[in-house]
Amino acid sequence: MKIIVTMGRGGTGKTSFVSLMADYFIHKGDAPLLLVDLDPDQNLGEMIGVDLEAEGIKTVAELLEDTFIGKGGTVVGVAPSDRIEQRIWRDGLYEGKNFDFIALGTKWIEGCYCMPDAALRDALARLTRQYQYVLIDAPGGLEHLNRRVTADVDEIFDVIGPSSKSFAHLQRARRVAEESGIHYNKFSSIGGFLFPDNLSERACEVSGIRYLGKIVFDEEVSRRVIEGLPLLGLSPDLPGPSSVRKILENAGY
Repeated sequence: MKIIVTMGRGGTGKTSFVSLMADYFIHKGDAPLLLVDLDPDQNLGEMIGVDLEAEGIKTVAELLEDTFIGKGGTVVGVAPSDRIEQRIWRDGLYEGKNFDFIALGTKWIEGCYCMPDAALRDALARLTRQYQYVLIDAPGGLEHLNRRVTADVDEIFDVIGPSSKSFAHLQRARRVAEESGIHYNKFSSIGGFLFPDNLSERACEVSGIRYLGKIVFDEEVSRRVIEGLPLLGLSPDLPGPSSVRKILENAGY
């Protein structure tokens, strides 16, 4: 089992990349996968064709709200973390043919994500053992990484855009990972679909972070994202999926 975390600033194509990466592994026969959406925008479900509400599946934040607000807290003899962990397995996990899916959701109370992060961390510690790959879609704010939703990661991908802030985010993300005590084997950068080719050399020069290539703009991918259609099942010969395949092959997958 390998855990891959993908992060990046908004608008770089991060979630599209996670979806196309999942499709790549499915085509290779590297299933089952576990997809985890840590982004409060919750776009990953749409891009993989899963409507949690329609499926009767709750996000981790919704389960916490239901348990600690709606139902008045824990029960006698059962620790809150255990109760939440059990509910995540039972009520918060979408189970599909080639992949399962879980979403953190939006803030369950005003302020911090600390409790949802802790609940998800405890559940993932046991859930991840049965999968070939765990693909985590993380927001650019780094808060979940900082709270160690998962402490052992095989690969961190940072999808960068055409701005100095993306390069600053790249350095900051690696620093946060190291300062938070996250163990990772590789930290790599990927150019988003708006990333200009003339910045590739600069990306290659970032110390300690290998640059794997760029996600190519794809009209069909763009159309599907705009129309809210899933990205799974696209022809692997299209520009977008083809570029993601090359990136992952460069990464050794």
